[in-house]
Amino acid sequence: MISEILKDAIESVESSGTAFCKFLSANDTGATGGHQSGILVSASAKSIMFSEKIPLDGILKRDVKIFWHNDFYTESTFTYYSSKKELRITKFGRKFPLLRPEQTGALFVFTKQSEDEFSGYILEMEEDIEEFLETFGISSTETNCLFGVGSIQQDRKESLEIYNYIKGLNVEFPETGAMSKAAQSIANEVYNHIEYLCSNPDKKIIEWMNVEYSLFRAIEQSRYGSVVNAGFSSVEDFVKLANTVLNRRKSRAGKSLEHHLEAIFDANEIRYSSQAVTEGNKKPDFVFPSQEAYQDMKFSTEKLVSLAAKTTCKDRWRQVLNEANRLRDKDKFLCTLQQGISPAQMDEMQEEQVILVVPKQYISCYPKDRQDRIWTISRFVRYVKELQNL
Repeated sequence: MISEILKDAIESVESSGTAFCKFLSANDTGATGGHQSGILVSASAKSIMFSEKIPLDGILKRDVKIFWHNDFYTESTFTYYSSKKELRITKFGRKFPLLRPEQTGALFVFTKQSEDEFSGYILEMEEDIEEFLETFGISSTETNCLFGVGSIQQDRKESLEIYNYIKGLNVEFPETGAMSKAAQSIANEVYNHIEYLCSNPDKKIIEWMNVEYSLFRAIEQSRYGSVVNAGFSSVEDFVKLANTVLNRRKSRAGKSLEHHLEAIFDANEIRYSSQAVTEGNKKPDFVFPSQEAYQDMKFSTEKLVSLAAKTTCKDRWRQVLNEANRLRDKDKFLCTLQQGISPAQMDEMQEEQVILVVPKQYISCYPKDRQDRIWTISRFVRYVKELQNL
């Protein structure tokens, strides 16, 4: 059942055409314990926030109304700092209820409704966040930027490689594994740096995820663009196509990260089993070195590792706690693209021996005094290679 706030956020984006979204970082919510100075917004959003030319130096400000969840509004300020090339939304009032430390990792959605009136939504539930991103075909790695008609830009060479791939397709849509492999191939061709598979997997994962979503959107446009432009003869035809598109987006959204992690592990010659059966119907996303080793009671638990892969994990991180009984008293690893989690949730994770594995670029989004608990993908790869004497 779609929540009211999610419904309102989607409708607001659709009426605006172009919008902005980002995961709230610890700095945004005050979870760092420092002075809160509003929401830091990517400079890419300046086109919907300022109509005048951005100065090369100095500070540019304007006052606006922001309607929050359609319930109330604040008289807030947009500020652009030329020296830092930094854009912030400030002045929410002392009793503003939507920027608290526990909302770190929530998705902030921001739309322009008129020259001086904007709408803001804070999506806190994981289901709402995933539904929102899937509705607009956005990867969690593509947040903190504008999205909508023509807002996500592509490298020309990348566009050409995607065009050539689609031209050679003999199916309507590739299955999820083939889509991920195609994205890896295109990204490796366009951006090179094959050595990053071993030296900088954190960067490679994000690169691949971005290209895969660009590829997916391009195939959608190729398959359905002319149908949409021609219009529909009935509401039923429109609903049928819309459901087809949305269901396909949802069915593949959670698999991309797993496919790209597999490619990283293969490149580093790491032994693993994906979707290994542990006990009963339990299936961790990854078990190292193998399902056979896990089920061999003579194999030392010190050499066993489990890893879950979830693009977002605000609420569902607890699912990893009971996926492997033999490892119940060991650290459990969770790889995520989530950009920020509240201090309280991080403390719960530590108590349950869950270690987050996050691309290096996203660690700064987490509470500063807890960032040393987080592992990069590079660190996790090194750890497993050492266990396997590679």
